[in-house]
Amino acid sequence: MSLTSGSRLGPYEIISPLGAGGMGEVYKARDTRLDRNVAIKVLPSHLSSSAELKQRLEREAKAVSSLNHPHICSLFDVGHQEGVDYLVMEYLEGETLAVRLAKGPLPISELLRYAIEIADALDRAHRTGIVHRDLKPGNIMLTKSGTKLLDFGLAKSAATSGGVSTLTEAPTATNPLTAQGTIVGTFQYMAPEQLEGKEADVRSDIFAFGAVLHEMATGKRAFEGKTHASLIAAILKEEPRPISEYLPMSPPALARLVQTCLAKNPDERRQSMHDVVLELMWIAEGGSQAGIAAPAVAPKSRSLWPAAIALLILAPLVTIAVYVLFTRSRTPAPVLRLGVAAPDGAMFNLSGDLGGPPVISPDGSVLAFSAIAKEGISRLWVRLLDSLTPRALQGTEGGAFPFWSPDGRSLAFFADGKLKRIDLSGGTPFTICDAPASRGGAWSPGGMIVFTPTFQSDLYQVSSGGGTPQQLTKRDPTKHTTHRWPEFLPDGNHFIYFAANHNKPASPDTGIYLGSLDGAETRMIQRTISNALYTPGYLLYIQGGTLVAQPFDAGSGKMTGAPVPTSENVHLDSTTWRANLTVAQNGILAYESSSGASGSQLLWYERSGRVLGPAGPVTSYLNIRLSPDGQRAAVESQETPNSDIWVHDLARGSRTRLTFDSGNDANPIWSADGSRIIFASDRKDGRFRIYSKPETGGGEEQLIFEADEDVWPLDSSADGRYLILEKGDYNGRSKMDLWILPLTGGGKLIPVALSTFLKDGGVFSPDGLFIAYSSNESGRDEIFVVPFPDPSRGGAPGDRAGANGGGRWQISTTGGTLPRWSRDGKEIYYRRADNATMVSVQVIGSGKSFDIGPEQNLFLAFQRYDLASYDVTADRKRFLVNSFGSQNSKPISLVVNWAADLKGK
Repeated sequence: MSLTSGSRLGPYEIISPLGAGGMGEVYKARDTRLDRNVAIKVLPSHLSSSAELKQRLEREAKAVSSLNHPHICSLFDVGHQEGVDYLVMEYLEGETLAVRLAKGPLPISELLRYAIEIADALDRAHRTGIVHRDLKPGNIMLTKSGTKLLDFGLAKSAATSGGVSTLTEAPTATNPLTAQGTIVGTFQYMAPEQLEGKEADVRSDIFAFGAVLHEMATGKRAFEGKTHASLIAAILKEEPRPISEYLPMSPPALARLVQTCLAKNPDERRQSMHDVVLELMWIAEGGSQAGIAAPAVAPKSRSLWPAAIALLILAPLVTIAVYVLFTRSRTPAPVLRLGVAAPDGAMFNLSGDLGGPPVISPDGSVLAFSAIAKEGISRLWVRLLDSLTPRALQGTEGGAFPFWSPDGRSLAFFADGKLKRIDLSGGTPFTICDAPASRGGAWSPGGMIVFTPTFQSDLYQVSSGGGTPQQLTKRDPTKHTTHRWPEFLPDGNHFIYFAANHNKPASPDTGIYLGSLDGAETRMIQRTISNALYTPGYLLYIQGGTLVAQPFDAGSGKMTGAPVPTSENVHLDSTTWRANLTVAQNGILAYESSSGASGSQLLWYERSGRVLGPAGPVTSYLNIRLSPDGQRAAVESQETPNSDIWVHDLARGSRTRLTFDSGNDANPIWSADGSRIIFASDRKDGRFRIYSKPETGGGEEQLIFEADEDVWPLDSSADGRYLILEKGDYNGRSKMDLWILPLTGGGKLIPVALSTFLKDGGVFSPDGLFIAYSSNESGRDEIFVVPFPDPSRGGAPGDRAGANGGGRWQISTTGGTLPRWSRDGKEIYYRRADNATMVSVQVIGSGKSFDIGPEQNLFLAFQRYDLASYDVTADRKRFLVNSFGSQNSKPISLVVNWAADLKGK
């Protein structure tokens, strides 16, 4: 029956309806005797004549009346009036867990508190001999005082409870079906034995609890199905996605508990809710961080060494636990060294313009880094230092230069030209502000982030909650072209940062500076060629190729002693002036070893991705281009402090050095006939000009072109008449333009792509009709093709490519850089922008009917794709790739109690 406001059931006055389920209508009512609000549950009018449902209501009353628990909804009274049977329950203010989960997953701390309360309530029911049999989020109320377990209408004695004999007798959902064939509600939480009509016992409730716990952690149901059959099949046969895939920072023990509760076989689940409660309490107290069972008895100090040896043998990363044990004992803590391996099937991506060097959380418990997975996607990963399994952070694809929030609960990073943050308890990344090409950031305890938005910029500050960045430092252009790699000091106001001049990297003004959020102070602290990190009492930085620790007073911002060399062999990424180093305040150090980043190698790849072999020694290669006949390769190599051009004879396996000046020589390309190599050099005054030299090494070098900005050669037309060049601010690289330089006749420059965006990689088609290039105008690099307005074919010398004759075609759809044409013009190749995959696109048209086929992924090759280059042989069967190979799979070095090595030095 339906009750109206003001009607009465015994002494209870109905106020308003609260809701309805499959076997009951619930009303808010007033107990006129005790002057309190209550909840009254009655059978719906269309079911009031059902003897079975009356028995079910009576069973609920008997079940709840036998329970006395703070997290089980209390039963106050039962009654019968004019054919209406009703229960009088505790009135609860709040929302059901189902309503809360519609907003997303719960934070771990809140999840554990609620889970312990629910599990303890079920444990009380089981100890009283009652199996709930209908545990689900809709039967759990969240109130100010905690959770309340509801609806024991399907409860039976644990001794006699039997399974639901048919599916039609299964409990119905508190939320009705939303669409035909879509199952929502109870079925998702039923144990396999219940669906198979077998006897249900306490372990069936444990399965349902596991499903609820999974949903609380992830916001997703453990099992899904669009039909009865598919949902039942999922519960009977499929394994739910581990919660660690949704929440990489979730405690490993929580993931294992959920997995065990959801075991298909009841014998393989936890066997009592009491065990579940104890495990949840242990997780909540922090025991889950170890990923192992809690010890029953604390070890005595005299047994520490055997424990240490066992831990070292069984799992190297658990050495952190050894350190904790030693620091709690009277024995002096030793220095412990171990390695953190790359994720299975992945390789580290720690260095370069798009790298994610290791960063350790402030408390030293979690290591974050960038790695490229087997599918070629670069993203951020996190690894609890006492866990053997790193976890990828979904939504951080392309993420570079991560840094931690002060509380260690969030990571900030740079991706897609933005500064972003991600909360490790769950959720998607949040965009804070624009940062087109950053060089690092730092997060203050007051919630302010200091960062550098571009390669060549001052430092800016912005709220971690988002907003408009405000300039914080101001460079002296005579001294510095960049301020980067900020690091906060303990007062949360002062910070250190690195300042340098791209054109004079060895300048006496290059080094570590002190700054403050209030702008009151800016001064040099130490000359060096790398960033610095603060750790209590010291600054860590690279000096003369060695990691040194120099005594430092954070209060005064001054050095207090001489630098002391450490034993660590830390890699300095010279392309960004950053030591790939991180340190926690508890004495844990992590870094990329310099032996793990010694260089790259030219490797031959088949189209299938099979490596055919090397084409030169391991060294520091940058750009490579094959000669027109495919017999030689022009290579930019950084084997000295500056880069030079080398020529590799691919048939003989020999190489010769082409340039010997004191400047940087870069971006080699071949003349159309293969007789000369064209390259850029800053040898004169730090500004790049374009030169050429005979490929034999003999003869005079010629200056081809210079401008008031840096200029770089990109490609030569097949007829030898034109050169594509890149012109703009190389240091900042926030805006680069493409131009055509006529090599004969003294013609003027022809613009290809002029805009406020970054353009790169321009190459001619073999027939000279088109130009392919990359541009970030859409927010990420994509490959475009435009017609070339050759003046000899009717194009005006001042025409912009693509303007006359019309047409501009976007080739890539998911990001792309470094375009190349096949020698027959039938394919365009490029490197996917957000990962390390070589892609091919077939050209199936020309002229105004220019058309292309679908993208085809060829192979994964670019383990350091910010520096990697490649070229393709004329037969389209082989690729010469600048590959970093196994260099990127060496472990990250981890040092516990690193400062102990400084004693006595």
